[in-house]
Amino acid sequence: MKTPARKKRALLITLAVLGLVTGFALNAGRMLVIDEPRTSDVILVLAGETEHRPARALQLLGEGYTRKMVIDVPAEGKIYEFSPLQLARRYAEDLSQKASISICPIEGLSTKNEARDAEPCLAREGAKSVLIVTSDFHTRRALHIFQKEIPGISFSVAAVRDSKQFGIRWWAHRQWAKTFLDEWLRWLWWKCVDRWW
Repeated sequence: MKTPARKKRALLITLAVLGLVTGFALNAGRMLVIDEPRTSDVILVLAGETEHRPARALQLLGEGYTRKMVIDVPAEGKIYEFSPLQLARRYAEDLSQKASISICPIEGLSTKNEARDAEPCLAREGAKSVLIVTSDFHTRRALHIFQKEIPGISFSVAAVRDSKQFGIRWWAHRQWAKTFLDEWLRWLWWKCVDRWW
């Protein structure tokens, strides 16, 4: 039988744990996002989402964050009869900033492999500092991975927001919750396993 002092202590511990869990849950979406762009030699647009990421990179290019932009594009696959590389080259050719843009073919399917694939493209541009442009929920993990995989370059990151995919109040929409859970699992996998390989 528990004494009143033990019951009180158990209640306080339970309340403290619930407070910590609630505090973490309310801030966990915000913890994924880093949006701290710095002037750099090159902007690197990570492969994946193709509507908002390139548009944000072009905005940063226009604001003078850099004079060069590299777009990572999957080397394999087809969209109807076109490869992603063909579409990306066509996209870049139609832009007024086309002289500042290069396309980097990416073979890897993970952010870690993308960093390895992007390294030669960044070297060709003579990059000592790189501004990564990626989806907001992916910024923390992408920044850590690129810093670990390419230690000779200084990296910063700019967040691209897409309210259909994610919001820091992740519990407010089903898709946000799915994105949140997926990214936290990937972050934990990176921190606990993948970064050591």
